[in-house]
Amino acid sequence: MTAQGTTLAALLVALALPCAAQEGHSMAGAAKAVAVISPLKGSGVHGIVTFEAVEHGVRVVADLSGLTPGKHGFHIHEFGDISSEDGSSAGGHFNPMGMPHSMPSADKRHAGDMGNVEANSDGKAHLDYVDPVMSLTGEHSIIGRGVIVHEKEDDLKTQPTGNAGARVACGVIGLARGK
Repeated sequence: MTAQGTTLAALLVALALPCAAQEGHSMAGAAKAVAVISPLKGSGVHGIVTFEAVEHGVRVVADLSGLTPGKHGFHIHEFGDISSEDGSSAGGHFNPMGMPHSMPSADKRHAGDMGNVEANSDGKAHLDYVDPVMSLTGEHSIIGRGVIVHEKEDDLKTQPTGNAGARVACGVIGLARGK
């Protein structure tokens, strides 16, 4: 091998190592994730959603404020791009297996279908459940995807989005420190 070839090979290895380390960190070690939920234009909805790998799936815990009383569609969307004022840059529901939209307990559903959060008269909502379809690792990982809160109730059947209305708040799912 020539000196140029050796230098080029060394450079390629040096560039690949940080990428491999980052991939190993984000995929192999993902035990907990978090999304900080922020209001979209005209909304006051905010909160925190945590995702933790547990024995039978991913435990989802959401605490939201600033909602109108009642049910609101709650989904993981394709992209962690929350740059648009209306949340449309997050794309559609995360659905890597091409399933129909449904409720979280359905056998056939989008991986991002979390159903509804229900706000009380003070506009606060709490949700805590284990989702058997979600994953924090692998090719169907939710890491880096968007969480969207909708203005209306998800009817859990209308395709492809549940007729949940406009997007009122959003966040990006990122790795969180473990326990």
